[in-house]
Amino acid sequence: MIIMVNEGDAMITETNAVNFRQKLGEMLNQVQYRHDSVMINKDGKPVAVLIDARLFERIRRMQGRFDALCQRIEAGFSQVPESTGMAEIEAAVAQERRESSISAEDH
Repeated sequence: MIIMVNEGDAMITETNAVNFRQKLGEMLNQVQYRHDSVMINKDGKPVAVLIDARLFERIRRMQGRFDALCQRIEAGFSQVPESTGMAEIEAAVAQERRESSISAEDH
């Protein structure tokens, strides 16, 4: 079975592994030329996604930047006890939620 979902300008096709195997050439063309994506399900659960090579490169670059940012944050907070850091995060989240709900009430 093939399910097609429109996500903005790109199309995401969901298919099972057997159908993917049978229509591999067609799906490669769909990804290569139309820059769509194909989600492959096995036993009804998503297990892999076939994406355009340019998108994959963008994701890899973003992952690298994200990892570097996480390392900087970890180094910056290395002297802060975990319980203190978690309390600060929870307080910041609570504050943001309060401000968001007040802003939503004003509109």
